[in-house]
Amino acid sequence: MVGSPVLLIAIPLLAAFLIPLIGMIWKESVRLIPGLVLAFMLVSSASMLLYVTNNSTIIETIAGWQAPWGINLVFSPLTGFLATLMIFLGFIVWLFSYRFKRNVDFEPAKKYFIFLMMLVAGAVGIVITGDIFNQFVFIEITSISAYALTAFYTGRNSAEASFKYLLMGSLSSSALLIAIAIIYSQLGTLNMADIADKMYLMPTGYKITALIFFFMGIGIEAEIFPLNGWAPDAYTEAPGPIGAAFAGIVVKAGVYAMIRLVFTLFDIPNSMQFLVVIGLVTLIVAETSAIKQDKLKRMLAYSSIGQMGLVFVAFGIGTAEGVFAALFLMLNHAIIKPLLFLSGSYLVFNSKEKKISEVNGLGKHMPITSLLFALGAFAIVGLPPFSGFWSKLSVLTAAANEGMILIIALVLIVSVVEIVYYFRVVNRIYFFEKSDNVVVQKPRINAMIAMLILGSIILVIGFDPDIVSIYLHKASHDLMNTREYIDNVLSIGQSLTK
Repeated sequence: MVGSPVLLIAIPLLAAFLIPLIGMIWKESVRLIPGLVLAFMLVSSASMLLYVTNNSTIIETIAGWQAPWGINLVFSPLTGFLATLMIFLGFIVWLFSYRFKRNVDFEPAKKYFIFLMMLVAGAVGIVITGDIFNQFVFIEITSISAYALTAFYTGRNSAEASFKYLLMGSLSSSALLIAIAIIYSQLGTLNMADIADKMYLMPTGYKITALIFFFMGIGIEAEIFPLNGWAPDAYTEAPGPIGAAFAGIVVKAGVYAMIRLVFTLFDIPNSMQFLVVIGLVTLIVAETSAIKQDKLKRMLAYSSIGQMGLVFVAFGIGTAEGVFAALFLMLNHAIIKPLLFLSGSYLVFNSKEKKISEVNGLGKHMPITSLLFALGAFAIVGLPPFSGFWSKLSVLTAAANEGMILIIALVLIVSVVEIVYYFRVVNRIYFFEKSDNVVVQKPRINAMIAMLILGSIILVIGFDPDIVSIYLHKASHDLMNTREYIDNVLSIGQSLTK
């Protein structure tokens, strides 16, 4: 056995509890402990991912209670890929956040890193749990942490943004509990594999009702239209690295939860077409909203929403090629969008308004940061030879193979809109004169290392996409093969008591 999935949840939660206690003895530990914990988690998760890619899924049953009675954790090619990606991004956010603001003292730093640990633990829990009620619990842990991190800065409109997020999150919680209650009343189980195995026994009306409530609940975290009203304000008012965490960690967990429902639990006809419709609507609304923005972080927020719309379109194609393309998009978005948020945070570091016009001429004064932002912009719009090109090409190829010409046309049109507003920013960075009242803030070395790591990954995947293809193909097969998932969970278990 190469590791235990339960450690990926237990250790960050334990760290969140210990940070204030150890901090009473050594204050700098509140900044160092999260990095050490995330580094350990990353090594452990990556080793388990290599194992499940070449061998079989790891099923962890808690206290020896086998499914469907006990709680189990499922570390498969799909869940392992997403968990490893989230932990890696958590580490990058920690690295960037270390002394991000020089005037953040012990107490605010302690709260920041406690909630960051809880955010990562909750998101990983959403992905690897095999129980819908436990998934609800992890969604709550992730959401509460996100509310607190959104409101981290005082003196901004962060409290209002956090309240909007909290209000939407409360509706999400209620909808999820109703959906879970419907399923339990009909099938008498909360285990996902057991639900999938018995779903044929559930009347169609109850199925549709439960799925609607699930979509209402999880759609808020997944940023689908019209449930994403919280996102632009939260991204704008939260600290820059937390915007990266939202885009790379929180939203990916929400997308996974929704896709697991559609592909594994529910067998409702036309559900794939529904994914395409909500994906296209989200994509079009978000991208047309992004082009109207005059604030950098708000533009990036709408762009992130639009990318999630494209992910749902790819999943909605319903083929192995479509799922592969969707996972490739999720991977690229999880790398590129954090780079844009992190580099953009320094471009508008000393600005209260975070206006796009305030990046004018910064290419001469912040050459590396500006270059990294431009790299992210070129990659996210899908220019070759960057990584974003291959994922968008995969989506178009998957749609073409199914004869979905309208989808291809709409994706290409929206991509042009995306190019316009990203190139507008890059143009200002390099071809406008810097305003005298803009104060330049050079990144600290740790922040520069974090951004360079993300930029390097974009280039490596762009020049050699096959380096990640094996994991993406395994993950897409894992999601598509519902019977294998059911059989693995219900017949195989690894007990912590053994």
